[in-house]
Amino acid sequence: MTLRKRLGITALVLLGAVALLYVNRIELLKYSLGWYTDIRFPREPNKPVPWMAGPDQADKPVGQRPPNIIVILADDMGINDVSTRGGGHTAEGVPTPNIDSIARDGVRFDQGYAGAAVCTVSRAALMTGRYPWRFGVEFTPTPGAMSRVAPALYGDTKRLYPVIVDKEKAEKSKDFNDLGMPASEITVAEALKARGYHTVHIGKWHLGSTPEMRPNNQGFDETLFMESGLHLPVNSPDVENSRQDFDPIDKFLWPNMRFGVSYNGGKWFEPAKYLADYYTDEAINAIQKNKNRPFFMYLAHWGVHTPLQASKEDYDALSNIPDHRRRVYAAMVRSIDRSVGRVLQTLKDQGLEENTIVIFASDNGAPGYIGLPDVNKPYRGWKLTMFEGGLRVPYVAKWPGHIAAGTQYQPPISNIDIMPTVLAAAGGTLPTDRPIDGVNLLPYLTAKPATQPPRPLYWRDGPYQAMQENLWKLIVSERPKKEWLFNLANDPTEKTNLTGEQPQKLAQMKAQMAAHHATMPPSMWPSFIELPIEIDKTLDQVHEPSDEYVYWYN
Repeated sequence: MTLRKRLGITALVLLGAVALLYVNRIELLKYSLGWYTDIRFPREPNKPVPWMAGPDQADKPVGQRPPNIIVILADDMGINDVSTRGGGHTAEGVPTPNIDSIARDGVRFDQGYAGAAVCTVSRAALMTGRYPWRFGVEFTPTPGAMSRVAPALYGDTKRLYPVIVDKEKAEKSKDFNDLGMPASEITVAEALKARGYHTVHIGKWHLGSTPEMRPNNQGFDETLFMESGLHLPVNSPDVENSRQDFDPIDKFLWPNMRFGVSYNGGKWFEPAKYLADYYTDEAINAIQKNKNRPFFMYLAHWGVHTPLQASKEDYDALSNIPDHRRRVYAAMVRSIDRSVGRVLQTLKDQGLEENTIVIFASDNGAPGYIGLPDVNKPYRGWKLTMFEGGLRVPYVAKWPGHIAAGTQYQPPISNIDIMPTVLAAAGGTLPTDRPIDGVNLLPYLTAKPATQPPRPLYWRDGPYQAMQENLWKLIVSERPKKEWLFNLANDPTEKTNLTGEQPQKLAQMKAQMAAHHATMPPSMWPSFIELPIEIDKTLDQVHEPSDEYVYWYN
């Protein structure tokens, strides 16, 4: 064969390869994050976490020390996933007795609201006691590369409303790791550390992954950091997977998520078991190591967030549930409740129960894209919407001897209230150099409580905004151009829009909400994807033109 022929054949092969890559470019992009992760962050086998040890002997008896504080945050858990109100998955054999016990021994917040209808913004509110848009955290961090994948992922011609992608903004977006809470914010961990607390973070962070934004630079002495998003390896003999082929994001997660954590910024390594159980094991280890000094623990579970993966043990225990997806999800709820129970038992075993504040909540309501219609029942809406289903979450807390057992607290509370409340319990004071939006709830939770003054609560996602005050709720949307006004006292499930009947109330609340947002800075990064969300139907249900919807800005 002549040189010319060989060069010609080589050129044809290269051209064919380029053509093949071009034709399959979207599929390659779908897998690119996972491949990049494998190359950039190789995972080591599991190894012990070297938790820092407190003193061998306490300098004061437990009752004379500031209270330990544990915040347990579930991910995407709907208010109807917890049985404290008598619902949940109890009929299917999945009650939540351990979460319920916190309400029995302390307080159930009947209007417990997430700080936002999506994780990053909600978590920033919890960490700072402030509305996150005060410091430019308004949208969920999203890789710019998603703009190239989104049109294909959401290319179903049966969808009534298109996904809108601004590719120019996406190209200008910062690196994904740079999107998060600025280090200039004072976190609850920093405030408690200044009071002598040992501070521990375990699990999800999602507030930035640069060294400046990670937990170690945001007040945490130790962090067992969730680096990616599998609950177990997909092919593990110990896992049961449920794939939602109707959900474009679910299709993206499976090939790209990995099973990995790190400790204090070190190399990635694999957890020892199903993620919720592993985090709980390590939370127990950290509690035991620190039983002789005040500690603050932020246990941020990944469950019950997609990808839906249950441990085989939990799945097998629920053979009475015929539907595979519902069974996997219920098994995940079971694992989170078990985690709460094991943490509570450890506090008892270590003699710490009477002097520990335990708070349990979810970062936002459950999503409609998992295809389970009753997770936020009886409320309308899902994660990513500002209807009650997206914002109301299971919210319970206990502090023996300080919070009256069996309290059912009626006024609305939010993530912004955690920092002021626990800092007051620790004898600390709030920062005075910036607005703090939350309030200290302790005066309203004693055996003879004071009455909490009315105050508004706000939520924001670009031009999609909401507020609640005195049981009046206003939601405004740019796409579609619409307003909803509800009287939650008479209509807690938001069925009757009163904009036409209450023009004065509508005008007053719109003006109040506009005044709140008028002084806020722009977001630190732009939204470049607008995603339509059906308010009353799950993603797998048939959507009709008469169905109400909103666009979520990311």
